[in-house]
Amino acid sequence: MDYSIDFTGKTALVVGGTSGIGNATAQAFRTKGADVHVWGTRQSPEDYENEPTSDLAGIRYECMDVVESGRVESYAPPFSKLDVLVLCQGLVLYERKEFETEGFSRVLDVNLTSLMTCAMKFRDLLSQSNGSLIIVSSSAAFHATRGNPAYNASKAGALGLTRTLAQAWAAEGIRVNGIAPGFVPTRMTRVTTENEKRADAARSNIPLGRFGTPEEMAAIALFLASPMSGYIVGQTLLADGGMLL
Repeated sequence: MDYSIDFTGKTALVVGGTSGIGNATAQAFRTKGADVHVWGTRQSPEDYENEPTSDLAGIRYECMDVVESGRVESYAPPFSKLDVLVLCQGLVLYERKEFETEGFSRVLDVNLTSLMTCAMKFRDLLSQSNGSLIIVSSSAAFHATRGNPAYNASKAGALGLTRTLAQAWAAEGIRVNGIAPGFVPTRMTRVTTENEKRADAARSNIPLGRFGTPEEMAAIALFLASPMSGYIVGQTLLADGGMLL
């Protein structure tokens, strides 16, 4: 068995791969030889040029709003095979907007319903390649999150979806696993990581004493998609620096 992490000749799609963890993951697969495609919500890759955590060099970009299920279902991919699908789309609303039905529904549409839409869209291609589906949830799936009921519910739902799809699709040759990041500085977490008081409080609860990095989460995705994890199915790896211990 070859346990090297080499994706030469493989095709990967990272949904939500334009910044933060998704972008680091896309670039990680690219550096390991994969032909990498990413989906984002802006019209062109140039629209991400001013994002500090966005690097689309060497990556094929397409604009796709995953909550538009009809567009996803009718999408004609520019690739004939797919070896890795990483679902990293995410949304969080602050100022108690998730306590309102409209905000609650919007977050669930992005963070949970679209996972199923994308997974079903590429199920056949992943089966043909004995591929890997990786769902990025959050450590929030394991604890309460004050002020964000929709985010919490959606991430807990993603955890359950990972287990259920893994059981349903393993016989089809698809390995489904997940990653649950703890505090990682991204556009979504800047309300905490860029606030000195909140950041210090958050770090005080992390045994490693620091936040994680997008690159560390990307490394887990490489592992989960590689032969090194060939007997791992339905697991969501918690990467939180020990925060929930």
